[in-house]
Amino acid sequence: MNTRGFIVAAVAALICGGAVESAARPAAPHPAVRNVRAAEPVVVELFTAQGCSGCTGANRVVETLAETPGVIALTWSVDYWDYLGWADTFARPEFAQRQRAYQAALRLRGVYTPQVVIDGRRQVSGVDADAVQDAVDEEATRRIFPPEVQFREGGEAVGIGSGRVPAGGADVWAITYRPGRQDVSVSGGDNRGQVIGSVNVVRSLTRLGAWRGQPILLTLPTLADAQDRTVVLVQARADRRILTAAIRQD
Repeated sequence: MNTRGFIVAAVAALICGGAVESAARPAAPHPAVRNVRAAEPVVVELFTAQGCSGCTGANRVVETLAETPGVIALTWSVDYWDYLGWADTFARPEFAQRQRAYQAALRLRGVYTPQVVIDGRRQVSGVDADAVQDAVDEEATRRIFPPEVQFREGGEAVGIGSGRVPAGGADVWAITYRPGRQDVSVSGGDNRGQVIGSVNVVRSLTRLGAWRGQPILLTLPTLADAQDRTVVLVQARADRRILTAAIRQD
């Protein structure tokens, strides 16, 4: 997804990130693919697990959304269902930690799967395809004048432009994911014998640094696999809303 170009007027520092934060009902029919007309992309985060019996339909809903212009779809595999008999092959503890941060910000009683979080502002059950699509459509019109993002030629750094900082501050995150669908044959637990497909599976999460409203240049983590890609988010620290996002095109 192309980002709008901008010139970083003043680079105060080159900051290298290091901290890594790493009873379901039947799924509704897949939503028709609609173009999301937004100046900035809508970020759709699915929290799911290969051992979750009610998650397969939500995986398909998000896979459809991933094909929609104007949407960045990411799948986070969580590990808290591993005790049911199948250890999720993509899960990492920090992914569930990210979901719990949303739980606190959105004032939810607990975490669950399949959960879809849109732009960090709202959440819906992943089994309700219509509710997911409606939330994406509404969020597409919400953001106004977010900070601009530009990747340096060569892809080793990203520039974040100026803008209004939300209460509590904001952070810049780099998320590494594998684009496209990945299938896993599950041999234990509630989904034993099934092939579970997930799209844009997240592999790592790295905090690059704080964004304080002034232009800043940050070093991006090196990709361990050439097939992976990186999406950069500017995200409010307190209420977790996503101010802007962009995918490194390389």
